[in-house]
Amino acid sequence: MNAHLSRHFLRVGLLAAGLAVAATGPAQAAEAVAITHDGVRTTADHRHHIDHRDSFTIHQFGSVAAARADNRADARSVGCTADDACRSVALSFQVITLSGHDVRLSAVNNGHAVNEHCDGCQTLAGAYQFVVSTAAPARLTADAQHRLADIHRRLDTLSASRLPAADLRRQADALADEVKALLSQPTSLTAAHPARPSVKVHRQLDGWQH
Repeated sequence: MNAHLSRHFLRVGLLAAGLAVAATGPAQAAEAVAITHDGVRTTADHRHHIDHRDSFTIHQFGSVAAARADNRADARSVGCTADDACRSVALSFQVITLSGHDVRLSAVNNGHAVNEHCDGCQTLAGAYQFVVSTAAPARLTADAQHRLADIHRRLDTLSASRLPAADLRRQADALADEVKALLSQPTSLTAAHPARPSVKVHRQLDGWQH
């Protein structure tokens, strides 16, 4: 192997090693690259008329140079009839905390619902992504994590409910508003010099009710 190829493979190896850094706790170095992917998928059909799942994940990256976060919710209803309707609900909440200056962030958030030959079916996919940015390294307090766990429990109850799709959408949005309000409070984070964090919310709801 010539020297040029050796240097090429070395660069590729170092890049792969950098991209492999992904953790739910704080990153150890500001040069770290954090990567995470969360999501849920549901399918209801004539064999399994009801399928509901939800996800509520928290990733605390600490100081990073770059981060990629993917969050997806996919719901599908297939081949049911108005007299024997299906219900498919997928809800995914993703919370990301990170710190640093000029962090290169790629955030992807997708909710997608599909009805295929499914008269009378209710299908809802909701993807909610919360990105909390601070200048100095910070972590969620124990109290904030406890309150987020309570919201998670209510999300579990909501996704398993038989509420009409329109009501379910409104209540999912209400829970998302609670998460944003909580994360926007400086007291929700531990830091040497607490300051109001920047909270960006990405929301995509897609639903069908035939």
